[in-house]
Amino acid sequence: MKLLQIKMYKRINYIAAIIVLVCGLSAQAQVTTSSPYSRYGLGNIKGSLLPQFRAMGGISTAVSKVTGFNNINMQNPASYAGISLTTIDIGMSASVTNLTRNNLSESSFNSTFSHLAFAAPVNRRSALSFGILPYSDLGYNYRNTVKVDTTTLNQLYEGEGGLSKAYLGYGYRFGDHLRIGGNLEYIFGNLQTSRATEFNSVGSYNAKLQTKNSVAGLSYSYGIQYDFTLGKKTIVTLGYSGSTSGKVNSTLTSYATLYTRDQDGNESTAADTLNTVNKGKSNLTLPLTHNFGIAIQQNDKWLIGADFRMGKWSKTSINDVNQGLQDSWGASLGGQWTPDAFSYNSYMKRIDYRIGFNYDKTYIKIGNQDIKQMGASLGFGFPLPTANGGTAFYKINFTTELGQRGTLNNNLVKEQYINFHLGFTLNDTWFRKYRVD
Repeated sequence: MKLLQIKMYKRINYIAAIIVLVCGLSAQAQVTTSSPYSRYGLGNIKGSLLPQFRAMGGISTAVSKVTGFNNINMQNPASYAGISLTTIDIGMSASVTNLTRNNLSESSFNSTFSHLAFAAPVNRRSALSFGILPYSDLGYNYRNTVKVDTTTLNQLYEGEGGLSKAYLGYGYRFGDHLRIGGNLEYIFGNLQTSRATEFNSVGSYNAKLQTKNSVAGLSYSYGIQYDFTLGKKTIVTLGYSGSTSGKVNSTLTSYATLYTRDQDGNESTAADTLNTVNKGKSNLTLPLTHNFGIAIQQNDKWLIGADFRMGKWSKTSINDVNQGLQDSWGASLGGQWTPDAFSYNSYMKRIDYRIGFNYDKTYIKIGNQDIKQMGASLGFGFPLPTANGGTAFYKINFTTELGQRGTLNNNLVKEQYINFHLGFTLNDTWFRKYRVD
C-alpha cells in the first residue's frame, strides 16, 4: 500500500502560515525606497528575480537548473519544468542610496521582506510554483524652488507605497530539450502621491493635490526554453519570456485642499477642500515585455549567460491617461562558478561564486535626457549541511549590487546605490509517495 508521509500535512500548514505572514506584510503601505525617479510611471520596477539571479547581473531567461540545485526562476516559468525537488525560497533586501544634485547630497537606508516562493514537481515532466514578491516600489520626498515674477514658490512632491505580485505558475517539459510554462499573476497595492505649491510667507494659503490609486487585477506571463547539448557535459540553452499588455482594475481617490503653515513650519488642518474624487473606478495599463536569453553551462561546474529585454512602456496609462513614458531596453551579462559541488574536504570549493553586469535605458525621459541605469553585482551561494538522511539540501544566497541611475546634467539627480539581497533556499523530497511493506 502506498501512503503519503504524515509530516506532509505539518509542512503544508507551515507553508500556509508563512504565506499569510508575508501577504500581510506586503499589504501594508511602507516606504521601501528613497528615489526621486520612483515618481514616474509605476515607481521603481523590481523584476521577478531572486538573489541568486541578481548576483549574475539579472540573467534568467535561459537559466534553469544550475549545478544540480533547484532554484525558482519565475522570470521564465518554462524553467519550472526542470524542478525535481520541493523548493522553498524566502528572503529580504536592503539598500543604501545616495542622491547628488548641485553639489548637495543625501543618503538613506531602507529594508524590507523581498520574496516568498514555493515550487514542487507534479510528475517527472512538470512542476508548479506559487509565491509573492514586489512588482514596484514608490518612495520620494523632495522640493523645487521656482520664481514667478517677484514671488518665490516651493513645489513639494511626495510619494509612497508600491505594487506587489502574487503568482501561480506551471511548467512542462516535452522530450529532453523543450520546456514551456506560464504564470497567472495578481498585481495589487497602493500608489500614493501628493503635489503641493507653497508661498514663503507665513499664513498664505497653499494648495495640495493628493492621490491614492489602489490597484488589483490579473496579468499573465509566459516562457519557453530549449537545450542543445555540446559533448557530454556542456549544454547551451536558448530562452524567451514575456508578459501580456492588458488593463488591471484600480480605484482612484483624490482631493485638492487649501492649507497654511505657522511660523514653525507646521502644516495646519485643511482650510478648504476644493475638489474630491472618492473611489472613482479607474484602470492601469501594463506594458508588453519581451526577454531573450542564452546560457552555456557545464553541469555541476559553471554557467555563463546573457539577457536582452524590452518593454513597451510608451503605451502605459492610468485611467486612460498616457503617462508620458518611453520604451525601455536593457542587457545583462553574468555567470556562476562552483569549483567542486561535491567536495568532502573543502567547503570553499562547494560555494557558488557569482558575478554580473547590467545596463538599462529606463522608461524615464526628462526633457531630452534619457535616464539610464547601470550596475555590477557579486554574490555567493553558501551550502548548509544536509538533513533528513541526505534528502534535504539548504543554501544561503547573498548578493551585493553596486550601481547608479540618472545624471547630473540638466540639473538632474544622480542616484548611487548599494543593494543587499539575502535568500534562504530549501530543496527537499516533500510530497513524495513511500511504499510501506
